[in-house]
Amino acid sequence: MAHLVSTMAYANETPWHGLGNQLPPKQPLEVWLQAAGFDWSIKETDVLFNVAEESGFHVKPHPESKVLYRSDTFAPLSVVSNRYKVVQPAEVLEFYRDLVSAGGFELETAGVLKGGKKLWALARTGQEVMLKGNDHVKGYLLLATSCDGTLCTTAQFTSIRVVCNNTLQMAVGERGGAVKVPHSTTFDPELVKRELGIGVSAWDAFMTSIKQLADRKVHKFEAMNFLVNVLGDRDLPLSEQKNEKALNNVYALFAGSGKGSELTAASGTAWGLLNAVTQYVDHEKRARSADYRLDSAWFGQGASLKSRAFEEAMKLAA
Repeated sequence: MAHLVSTMAYANETPWHGLGNQLPPKQPLEVWLQAAGFDWSIKETDVLFNVAEESGFHVKPHPESKVLYRSDTFAPLSVVSNRYKVVQPAEVLEFYRDLVSAGGFELETAGVLKGGKKLWALARTGQEVMLKGNDHVKGYLLLATSCDGTLCTTAQFTSIRVVCNNTLQMAVGERGGAVKVPHSTTFDPELVKRELGIGVSAWDAFMTSIKQLADRKVHKFEAMNFLVNVLGDRDLPLSEQKNEKALNNVYALFAGSGKGSELTAASGTAWGLLNAVTQYVDHEKRARSADYRLDSAWFGQGASLKSRAFEEAMKLAA
């Protein structure tokens, strides 16, 4: 089976997706560059095509497009508009240099998806909270980009619940805890950091939200209604849901079978409901492989499901 993850490295404990090569803690960015497979650049060249004419085939250029390819293997990555602004692999890691050296951040994972079409790095911010019952949640900053038009360059606050390695984006404020830079504009890392508001504000808002969720008790009817709204068709009763089995499985995670579901903050609460969905997306939902699951959980359908679950959970807590 083809894998999405081409290369990846991580420090400290094995990440939730179980992928990559381990590095000792606090390695310099130059070590990460090689270990994570970021030691190449994205090059560009003309798009050419053959035209059949009476005198034979002739090669013509397409002036409004360009081909992006890897400098090391010459493998093609995508065909994009001439206006497409590339973010280089080294720039993804360089984004964290001052955050690591002076801001107390620590890189924990970085990798290459789809042969170089998508790149990401994740750093621990040092911010964390302990909810009732020793439910430990840590803050992270994810930077990801693509060169095939599938993803804006995105700086996203996220969190990891330690007991179960559930990941959740910090959907806080008008910006939603993220800054997205389209590839029609040049990526300015310092501007992104200022817009993101790196510091305590986003984490404090998120921490307030999850404490509200941990204080909001829910009964079975509310829980099933929540799961239908997030994962099913809200216009149909439970017995007619096409994914009734999946809904019951997620409810079982909430009701006691999920990792950390017995902790005080999660037991019978909106926080527990949210974590039942995140565990389902990150660990239980059927996927072709662990790297497909990673891509979905951070950038695809899984990320959308978790975002919807957070919104619905906050409605319960309102």
